[in-house]
Amino acid sequence: MAPGNSEGTGIDGRNATRDCAAMRHVLERIGSKWTLIVVSVLHHGPRRFNQLRRELDGVSQRMLTLTLRNLERDGLISRTVFASVPPQVEYALTGLGQSLYGAAEGLLDWADAHSPEMDQARAAFDAGA
Repeated sequence: MAPGNSEGTGIDGRNATRDCAAMRHVLERIGSKWTLIVVSVLHHGPRRFNQLRRELDGVSQRMLTLTLRNLERDGLISRTVFASVPPQVEYALTGLGQSLYGAAEGLLDWADAHSPEMDQARAAFDAGA
């Protein structure tokens, strides 16, 4: 703790305990395997469930359903049901979801750029283990 600061308050005067709780909540959401990938796909426009499932190689129906529900619950996506037979459901990013994409875009770009290097490092590590 810095001199003159009350307990739980950082140097910039922010409440560190509150900030940590907020960060934990955000990391809990975006730390799931599919969240940022779904957000990235929806950044390019609304999708129906099966469209998402086709675009997300390897995601199970259950995992996609859970991911979409959590994103909707947090206000990051909207779910629109169209009155048709059979019913159609479309998912789209909300303004909040778009802002998450903006914040995560650098991380997504970094992952794209450095994925081959990480794959090589993993292979080298595993070969030596």
